[in-house]
Amino acid sequence: MTLDETDRAIIAETQAGLPLVAEPYKAVAEALGLAEDDVVARMRAMKDRGAIRRVAIAPNHYRLGLTANGMTVWDVDDAVAAELGARIGALEFISHCYLRPRALPTWPYNLFAMVHGTSREEVEAKRTEIAAILGSACRASDTLYSKRILKKTGLRLAGGR
Repeated sequence: MTLDETDRAIIAETQAGLPLVAEPYKAVAEALGLAEDDVVARMRAMKDRGAIRRVAIAPNHYRLGLTANGMTVWDVDDAVAAELGARIGALEFISHCYLRPRALPTWPYNLFAMVHGTSREEVEAKRTEIAAILGSACRASDTLYSKRILKKTGLRLAGGR
């Protein structure tokens, strides 16, 4: 897959994030001398081709006051993991939720759900809500608390544009 110069310019303009303005795509378009509709259409086409995976917000939870951030991990029956994972992922306090292969015998967990809170007690209360949804389909669980943000960057083009 190749990107033309305009696609590369759009990626370069947005790789540090969309502008924090009311009309971010319009601002990108103006910076590049393009029409807003063209920017949106090209980004959609790049997503459809797999050149970009998604356009998403990546908040700094610590700066938002959510300093207790725990990746909850669950050993869930494979027969219902996808269905239950979708229910967990829909909870308002979950920022991301996904299935991963187990690494037996040392890592039995296949469902991961990131929980954010202002305290560990809050995270543990939310973890209790998750456990209630998973019920007997869950055999074991744990919470891995983060101490700092490790990565908050998206696509980067080598050499700028």
